[in-house]
Amino acid sequence: MKKIYKKFNKFFFKIIKLIITILLLHSTIIYANEDIFNVKLQPNINAKSYILIDYNTGMILTEKNSNKIQKPASLAKIMTSYVIGKALAKKKLHRNDFVTISKNAWATGNTEFNGSSLMFLKVGDRISVKNLIKGIILQSGNDACVAIAEYISGNQQNFVKLMNFYAKKIGLKNTIFKNVHGLDESGQYTTAQDIAIMGKSLIRDFPYEYAIYKEKSFTFNHINQKNRNLLLWDKTLHVDGIKTGHTKDAGYNIIASATKRNMRLIVVILGDKTEQDRKKNSKKLLNWGFETFRTIHPIKKYQKIASIPILYGRQSYVRIGIKNDVYLTIIKNQEKKIKILYHIKNNKIFAPIYKNQILGHMTFIINNHVIENYPLIALENVSKGNFLVRFLDYIRLLLNKWIHQ
Repeated sequence: MKKIYKKFNKFFFKIIKLIITILLLHSTIIYANEDIFNVKLQPNINAKSYILIDYNTGMILTEKNSNKIQKPASLAKIMTSYVIGKALAKKKLHRNDFVTISKNAWATGNTEFNGSSLMFLKVGDRISVKNLIKGIILQSGNDACVAIAEYISGNQQNFVKLMNFYAKKIGLKNTIFKNVHGLDESGQYTTAQDIAIMGKSLIRDFPYEYAIYKEKSFTFNHINQKNRNLLLWDKTLHVDGIKTGHTKDAGYNIIASATKRNMRLIVVILGDKTEQDRKKNSKKLLNWGFETFRTIHPIKKYQKIASIPILYGRQSYVRIGIKNDVYLTIIKNQEKKIKILYHIKNNKIFAPIYKNQILGHMTFIINNHVIENYPLIALENVSKGNFLVRFLDYIRLLLNKWIHQ
C-alpha cells in the first residue's frame, strides 16, 4: 500500500503542479486592442487605400483605409480565377476542353470592351480552357472572362453568383461583384483588406493557378502581351504574382506577393495615381515589411510538445501537440520576448483519449499581449487500461481525496 500511495502521490502532484503553474502564468496575460508592436516610421503612401499582410498568419502589418469601399478593376479577375480553380477541382471542366466563342465574348460587338484589355477573341473560335486561363491572368482579357464564364455557368450572371458565393465563403465582408471581369459597374465594389484575403485564398487553395501569375508574357494568335505586374522584373524582390488593374473610376490598383526566406507578404494598393506610382509604392511597402518583420516557424504540425498524465489508460501519459504548423510574425530581434503558455482543460484527464481530441490550448504572448492561440490535441489514441490499472487509479484518487479532506 505504501508503494501504491507513493506512486500515486508523485503522479497526482505532477498534475497539480502543472495546473497551478499554468493558471498563475495565465493570469498575467493582458488583452488589449492597442498595437502589439508599436511600430514607428511606417511608409507614407498617397494612394486611396492600401494594406500589407503576412500570408502565413494573416497579420496586418500596416494599412490605410483598408476597409474603405473602392472599385476593384481587374483585381476582380482573382475571384474569376478562384471560381475556375473550384470548377477544375470539381472536374466540371478540364484544361484541355475547347470553348466556342460567342458574340458576348467578341470585343468588336461589345462597346463596354472598348479600350480595355483583351485576348482579341473572334466569334466561332474554339479556344482551349488553358489558353483562356492564361488570357485572363496574363493578358487580363475581359473577353476571355466572358467566354469561360459562359462555358462553366451557362451565362455571366450565374458565374457572378458563384463569385459572390465564394467571396462570402472565404470571408470577404465588403465586396460585391456585378460582372466577371472588373470593368466599372454600379454596385460593384471591394476593399484593400478583402482583396488581400482573396489573394491569400487563391495562393492557399489553388497554387497551380497562382503559379501562372508569375509568367511574364503570353503569346496568343501571334499577339504577344506582357504581364502588367512590373514588380516581376524587379531583381531586388522575389515577387511571384499576382495582378494589376486600372479603370478611370478605380485608378491604378495592384495586389502583389513576394517571399523572403520562410516569409511571404501580400500588398494591396487601390486608387494610386499612375502605373509607376503603384509599382514604386507597392515595392516600398514590401521592402519595409521584410526589413521590419520576421516570420518564425517554432512548431510543426503534429510535433510532440509535451506528455501529460492520464488516468484509467493503458499508458499513463498521452503526447500532445498542435494540428497545424505554427507561424508567428514579429518585429526582428524580438524572438526572446515571446512567452508560451499551456493550458490543460481539466486537472484530471481520463482514458479513453482519441487522436486529435482537444485537451487544452497553447497561447503565444509578446509584450503581455496575446498574438496567437492554438488548440492542444492528443497525438495518439489511448484506450482504457485493464481492470487492474483502472482499479489502482481509482484507489489512488480515493486516497488523495481522503488525505486532503
